[in-house]
Amino acid sequence: MHHVTTAGRRRRSLLARPFTTLAGSVVLLGLADSIVGSYYVLFLNDHADLSATQIGVLFSLPAIGGIAFTLWTGRGFDRRPTRTWALLATASSALGYALLTTTTSFAWLLLISMTLLAVYQAIYPQLFSMAPTVLGTGALGQRAVPLLRSGWSLAWALGPLIAGLLLVPRIGYLGVLWVTVGLLVLTLLSTAAVPSPGAPPVPAAGTTTANGPVPAGRPAGVPRAGLVLLTASIALFFLAMFAGGLALPLYITQGLGLPRELVGTLFSLCAVVEIITALAVVALPSRSNQRGLLVGAMLALALHFALTAAAHGVVLLLIAQVPRGVAIAVLTTAGMRFFQEALAPATGFATTLFSASVDGGFLLSGVLGGIAVDALGYRQAIVGCGVAAVLAAGVFLASRATVPRAPAAS
Repeated sequence: MHHVTTAGRRRRSLLARPFTTLAGSVVLLGLADSIVGSYYVLFLNDHADLSATQIGVLFSLPAIGGIAFTLWTGRGFDRRPTRTWALLATASSALGYALLTTTTSFAWLLLISMTLLAVYQAIYPQLFSMAPTVLGTGALGQRAVPLLRSGWSLAWALGPLIAGLLLVPRIGYLGVLWVTVGLLVLTLLSTAAVPSPGAPPVPAAGTTTANGPVPAGRPAGVPRAGLVLLTASIALFFLAMFAGGLALPLYITQGLGLPRELVGTLFSLCAVVEIITALAVVALPSRSNQRGLLVGAMLALALHFALTAAAHGVVLLLIAQVPRGVAIAVLTTAGMRFFQEALAPATGFATTLFSASVDGGFLLSGVLGGIAVDALGYRQAIVGCGVAAVLAAGVFLASRATVPRAPAAS
């Protein structure tokens, strides 16, 4: 018994180091993403003097190449797990953000965004794909996604405050971009230190996945029709979220006439709620109702937009961050885990498909959000985002009838 306990402790110790390194990469990437993401819209609007529609185009068009690259690298990860794609995408993104500091031309900004920065979207799913292959199928491997997501949310709790209170007032939007470059370089170094991923874990017969128990001789999976609806619902959710994220800074600073520092404060408060929610998701039993959880999160995002549209001051905007944080945390933890379990053992493809759904929503959100702001106004655009969130919940519920659950073992 003593030998078994000692071996277990040794295994946990061996897994702790790669988890810490991988978590470091996620947190550093999250800091870079939150610092630049909180003020990128205002950088393009105030510094580069672009319209909301032009900003939307800069958001959307790079996502086309990003989705293709993300899907390709996800398939490649399943065939041969490697850190290479994450390292290449991180290096390319660092160079892209550095070049953004050299121009305010819409054409050049679009070119940089559609080339070097297009692969930025692949870093996040590649890091999360490493988790089950590096950490295995034990307790740490099973809980890695929500734990890593908590690290990401922690970065988002700190990054916008750092940007809004320290960086933007002192070194401006260009300084924010250079800090982002530095953080991406640190992410590159941390990711290079993660142990080489092994083969993706295959669920054993009799284990439980998102679709129920996996019977012997049949891998986990979902029919194509159900998968299309699931993917569409995730894309609609993130369409609403990203379009709202594009409209919110403009709504706050120009629609309501509030200070730009409030943007970072709101994003940070939202991230704090994300951390608490993600940790709560970790504590949920593995057989909890994931479908109900995900539908509830989509409706919570709709509530966020309703509160935001009704706001005329700071208080309601602050309150609105609570349902937003809950919605984002649940979708990005339980949602990703649902995809991984449903499509096991294709862990890389499952994570990448989920991320491609997110990217699909991002692709549509830029153009649609920008046009909605210019054509309808800030408040009406936010109301439209709430409608999209409700529609996402409806599509997800429709997918329930087309995704079969595996029969329970007799």
